[in-house]
Amino acid sequence: MNRVRAVFEKKGRAKYISHLDLNRCMLRIFRRSGLPIWYTEGFNPHPYYSFALALSLGYESCCEILDFNITDDNMPMDEIRDGLNRVMPEGMRIVSVQPQKLKITEIAKAEYSFSLAAGAPGTLLADVEKLLSSEEILIEKKTKRGFKTVDIKPDIELVKCEKTAGAVNIIMRLPAGTQTNYNPALFFDALKNSGSQPFYAEKICRTGILCKNNEIFS
Repeated sequence: MNRVRAVFEKKGRAKYISHLDLNRCMLRIFRRSGLPIWYTEGFNPHPYYSFALALSLGYESCCEILDFNITDDNMPMDEIRDGLNRVMPEGMRIVSVQPQKLKITEIAKAEYSFSLAAGAPGTLLADVEKLLSSEEILIEKKTKRGFKTVDIKPDIELVKCEKTAGAVNIIMRLPAGTQTNYNPALFFDALKNSGSQPFYAEKICRTGILCKNNEIFS
């Protein structure tokens, strides 16, 4: 049995496919592909597969991780990729397929790019810089046990922040994985609570899934 890891894009209209519907979608994709996918045993056999991280509804991504097993140990990786792409829905595309290397527990961060559109981007940029320079960024985060106040400041890694004609474009890294997951929406809420310039977030895309040392997870 060959354990493989696929990286796929989820863009355009596909960003409105929820994580639950994505599971159903992938089940149909595997069945239509005709690939020798490994099925679970028992009364209700189904393809075994898993996603590394759930993606928020409305977010695009170019780096989603899908793990599954192939019963044919000699099948080329590009043949698996092409077989899946032939039956992928609009907005989804397998970028690469390779043998699984790292465990899912090695995931530590996710990188996001987004644009904050505003009538006065200069004022918004000043609001962003003020927030990021503060000693702490407290926000209410929803958990399984209710809401909890967390300080997201120590965990924000700013990669890029620049002003354009009508927006502030940002790339940042946030904790992700089996222990802690921060969504860019937490940063948006904190900015709305602390800033003076109204804005709305657009073009939100997960651009990387990383290990603790910032190496790309594979």
